[in-house]
Amino acid sequence: MGYARKVGWVTAGLVIGAGACYCIYRLTWGRKQNKEKMAEGGPGDVDDVGGCPGARYNDWSDDDDDNSENKGIVWYPPWARIGTEAGTRARARARARATRARRAVQKRASPNSDDTILSPQELQKVLCLVEMSEKPYILEAALIALGNNAAYAFNRDIIRDLGGLPIVAKILNTRDPIVKEKALIVLNNLSVNAENQRRLKIYMNQVCDDTITSRLNSSVQLAGLRLLTNMTVTNEYQHMLANSISDFFRLFSAGNEETKFQVLKLLSNLAENPAMTRELLRAQVPSSLGSLFNKKENKEVILKLLVIFENINDNFKWEENEPIQNQFSEGSLFSFLKEFQVCADKILGIESHHDFLVKVKVGKFMAKVAEHMFPKSQE
Repeated sequence: MGYARKVGWVTAGLVIGAGACYCIYRLTWGRKQNKEKMAEGGPGDVDDVGGCPGARYNDWSDDDDDNSENKGIVWYPPWARIGTEAGTRARARARARATRARRAVQKRASPNSDDTILSPQELQKVLCLVEMSEKPYILEAALIALGNNAAYAFNRDIIRDLGGLPIVAKILNTRDPIVKEKALIVLNNLSVNAENQRRLKIYMNQVCDDTITSRLNSSVQLAGLRLLTNMTVTNEYQHMLANSISDFFRLFSAGNEETKFQVLKLLSNLAENPAMTRELLRAQVPSSLGSLFNKKENKEVILKLLVIFENINDNFKWEENEPIQNQFSEGSLFSFLKEFQVCADKILGIESHHDFLVKVKVGKFMAKVAEHMFPKSQE
């Protein structure tokens, strides 16, 4: 009888120990698996916190000491740092997990949906991921999904009504350039909507400053320029960029071809608004602007820049503004246009530029400038 009792106690102890181990497993790996399901677009285990599914997780801590840019995108578990074969396999699994999460959230937020167009409930789930997660690869995947859906007109209103604008705009404060670029793309797609523009205007100064100070020709800078271009399609918010026009001309002169074209689109929006003409003429332009008019520069860049100059020239009422013409400082766009004859002579020269269309456009523009700036009465 005593022996049987001892066996019973041992058995009970084993059962209790196994149960404890199972509970620890559920509290650690179970939560990890639930988070991965949420990142991959699955429903996960719903915690009742403000009606937001998956709002309560314990995020894994970032213990990685590596400073590589890729480590900000893929989280590696602590044991993956060991220089062993097991560590190599662990890092490979972490990269594969990040890739699966990115693809899954980008494709859909529900495992039962085969479409990239998400329902309001699914959009709410993705917004919760953006708001609650601190992992760059999850944020990147969720923002890609939002950006794809914000391309549809009916989803722009839904995302706004779900409170998505401030949630995405908050990501602009991140230092991760990949995540920041994706956030700017989402806001760019949302800004096509007039009501969204009205609410996004409070972020224009921040976007403008970040765009100007970002690394030249970077993806973040281009995404910021695209957002500012969309926000200036109408005349309503263009005045908010008045103090940054000189910086845009600097980016135009120093940037590569893609940056030049994007800045030209923004400046073209401003040049079509007569109310911005004086601000454009007052802007300081780099001395290297004139060197763009040479045979090595892309013809389309020169032609688009000439269109901007023509719009400014047509919108400026020279007779009415004659008393204030002396107020434009040296180095301003007004001074550049006044001395444009030097550039025109080089372009109109036989060996300076081989493109006939450029020569014709420059000749017509120079005739207009001469007519306004140097009227016959002053000759």
